[in-house]
Amino acid sequence: MPVGDSMTIGSSGDFTWRYRLWQHLRATYDGPFRLVGPRDALHDAATGAATSQRYGDPAFPADARRHLAGWGEGWLHMAPLIGDAVRAHRPDTLLVSLGLIDLGFYTDPEQTAANVRAFLTAARRADPHLRAVLLPVLDNSRAVDDPEFAAGCARFNALLAETAAALTTPASPFVLAPAPAWDLARHTYDGTHPSPAGEHALAAAFAGTLYTAWGVGGPYTRAATAPEQAISADPAAPAPVPEYAAG
Repeated sequence: MPVGDSMTIGSSGDFTWRYRLWQHLRATYDGPFRLVGPRDALHDAATGAATSQRYGDPAFPADARRHLAGWGEGWLHMAPLIGDAVRAHRPDTLLVSLGLIDLGFYTDPEQTAANVRAFLTAARRADPHLRAVLLPVLDNSRAVDDPEFAAGCARFNALLAETAAALTTPASPFVLAPAPAWDLARHTYDGTHPSPAGEHALAAAFAGTLYTAWGVGGPYTRAATAPEQAISADPAAPAPVPEYAAG
C-alpha cells in the first residue's frame, strides 16, 4: 500500500512513482502482487480535489492505481486512517513517503515523530505481521532557501530512523529506505513534486529496499515501457498549486 502526500498521489497527467514501481515489479517479481488502498485518483488542480483519473499512461490498470495518499496530507492526517485502511485492504507492506507537509505547516520534528509512532502503532495493531518501508523527507526549494526548515527536516529524519528502529520487531519490521540522490532541477518540476526522473528515483528507493530487505522483485532499472512524457497530458490544464510554499 503506497501511503503519502502530493509526491505520491500525483497530479493530472503524472505517471507517479507508484506506476514506475508497478512496472518494475511486473518485470522483476516472480509471482502475483497487488497495489492496494482505499483511493485510486490523482489530484486535479482544476477542482482542487482528488478527482482525476488522467494518468500519464492510460494503460495503467485501474486495480493497480490503489493507494492511501492525499495532496496536503501528512503523518498527522494518515495516523487516524491507517488502521482502518490496513484492516480493509490487507496490505502486507506499507510504502510510506510522508513528513514534508507536516514540517512545513503543521508540526515540529518531535510532534511529527510522535505521529509516526501513532501511525505505526495503529498499523501494527491492525496487522501484527505488517511490515513497512519508510522514506526520509527529501529536500525541496524551501529547505534550500530556509536553513531553519532544512535543520528541522534533518532533525525529523533522525527521529524517523530512531522511531523505526525502536518499533521494529522480527515479526513486523519497519525499514528506513535510503534517501535517493535528489537534484531539484532534475528530479522535480517545481522544487518539490517529482518529474519523470524523480518518479524513477522514488520508485527505485522503495524497490531497492523491497529487494534488499525481503527479496521482493529485483534491482531497479529505468527500462520503463512507457514514454518519459505523459501521453495524456493536457497542455491547457492549469498547473498544480505548489503544496509547500516558502512562507
